[in-house]
Amino acid sequence: MSEAAVKNWDDGADCDRDDLGQRDASTILASHKGARIKRLTITDFRSYDRAEIEFDGRPVAISGANGAGKTNILEAISLIGPGRGVRGARLDELPRIGGTGGWAVSARVDDGEDERRFGVGVSASKPARRVCRLDDRDASGPGAFAQHLRFLWLTPAQDRLFMEGAGERRRFLDRMTLAHDPSHGRRSTAYEQAMRQRQRLLEEGGRDEEWLGAVEQQMANAGAEIADARRAMTERLKEADVTTEASVFPTADISLEGELEGALENTTVVDVTANFVEKLRACRRRDMEAGRALSGPHRSDLNVVHRAKSRPARLCSTGEQKALLIGLVLANARALAEREAEAPLILLLDEIAAHLDPDRRAALFTILDELGFQAFVTGTDKSLFDAWGDRAQHFDVQSGAVLETTLT
Repeated sequence: MSEAAVKNWDDGADCDRDDLGQRDASTILASHKGARIKRLTITDFRSYDRAEIEFDGRPVAISGANGAGKTNILEAISLIGPGRGVRGARLDELPRIGGTGGWAVSARVDDGEDERRFGVGVSASKPARRVCRLDDRDASGPGAFAQHLRFLWLTPAQDRLFMEGAGERRRFLDRMTLAHDPSHGRRSTAYEQAMRQRQRLLEEGGRDEEWLGAVEQQMANAGAEIADARRAMTERLKEADVTTEASVFPTADISLEGELEGALENTTVVDVTANFVEKLRACRRRDMEAGRALSGPHRSDLNVVHRAKSRPARLCSTGEQKALLIGLVLANARALAEREAEAPLILLLDEIAAHLDPDRRAALFTILDELGFQAFVTGTDKSLFDAWGDRAQHFDVQSGAVLETTLT
């Protein structure tokens, strides 16, 4: 794809333009439940040469055979936000095979009062550099979109979340936290950078005491804030009214297992920061020999227990684990729905319907309707969405072509 294509996200489109940050999230998207992606344009992305999809505001059901390109649509949407999207792919893995080497994704979002355009992509000449645009103006990166759009998703890759290592659960935890706190991504990046810099200084002998101390202070500042944001999110999740889901999707009791998160139960962020700095200083030799920092929020874990059975999620059946995972995402969406004046949430649920019996599918669709957020749900068979009927907009995907059809 040409560099011009990256800049011209939507051919000939008109929209209101504002400088980045001119209006805050509460003004931009005050009616967050009503905000919707109205048009998605995909160019030279994965299996798509070019696709323009119009959405009418209802939940979106997408069906098609395996490999048809359903998940590619969800991935394109998810890239209009921080991180690597639903697949965690590198930028150079996204261009269409046989294309020019670049790709672009553009979305028009209508909040009921205004329309905004979000664009992300790479040019063939700079395949590792993501270009982001908001209302035809350059944005600093996908993090700049976080105050305007939030995302939660579930994919088949997460089905083994409770059986995998703690790293996968941390990523899931941080994704949920990011939906509540757009600054969480910035803190996480700052922490990772400081941690890598500290390790490099330790391996070089740590001769510059002042520099090393400054880096450890940065690491402690960001680390304590990360732990505090995670705790705030889990508390909101516990307080969310999820009674409508309890009879269908099991309620989960969640807790955080981490040194900093645990300390915050009894003291302040300031004290935790100071104590973490001292520990980093005291454990320099240990961390140097280990080749990594052995303390910090990068080693925390998310504990999930099936409340009705008082059983850790890792000991539950595969079906129970899937239902617990869905319940967590729905509870988080409910917690977000109870917060006013926030950026809109978009739910991306990949291949979720096939794992549920008809009653749970019907209940899921009803819950999504009640939450009011825009939802995109994929499945291999159109019949999986029959219970949604005309409450949802349906698209059939075949070999890179996206066709709108009816469910009834």
